[in-house]
Amino acid sequence: MPRDLDIETDPLQVRLDFHRESVVLHEYGEGAAKSRLVSAMDVAHALASELDLDSGLLPVEALWFVKTAGGTRVAVWRAPQLWTLRLRVEYGQRARRFRLPMPGLVFVCPSAGQAPSVFAARERPRSSDEPLFHCPTFNVFRDGRICPGTHVFPRDSARIPEEFFKSHFSPTGDSRGRSRQHPEDLLALWTELHGQQEYPLDDLLPALRLADALRVGS
Repeated sequence: MPRDLDIETDPLQVRLDFHRESVVLHEYGEGAAKSRLVSAMDVAHALASELDLDSGLLPVEALWFVKTAGGTRVAVWRAPQLWTLRLRVEYGQRARRFRLPMPGLVFVCPSAGQAPSVFAARERPRSSDEPLFHCPTFNVFRDGRICPGTHVFPRDSARIPEEFFKSHFSPTGDSRGRSRQHPEDLLALWTELHGQQEYPLDDLLPALRLADALRVGS
């Protein structure tokens, strides 16, 4: 500060130096200075403690809400049930309809119109460490992200599960490793399950934890 300003002295109390691989905290008081290494995450948490955060109204059956550098994500649960799916084997041909039992499903819905992800679960998850499994459907990448194709998904995360099953599924793309009994032929699994009432949970193949699913693509 300029020396000629008629203001009260404002002594320096704390200084943070951010280096490439470390953060150093300098504390000044009573004529002495102390320096120590601190965690950048602890600094972030200390600053964030002054912020008020509001998730807004969450959709029905919301499991989890996170905010990452890429935006917010909401995990939405759908209990085991029968779904009607349409599979278009070749372009221009009439879609083949299936009535399939599906296990419980966890849809991870990002903000800003990004493609959602979907995973299967043996039961409704109750913690972020719960295991999730590969969703036994087409139109899903290996990491769980949904391939939207020409289908436009809504921004409303509560509508995404139903919109997913309204879309046309296609056998193109990598659909291996979605079934223990039919690891190389997902269509064989669909044909076998068509008309049945319950999904065989022992057929599911593990993918990741819920905590990891919430950060897919972030």
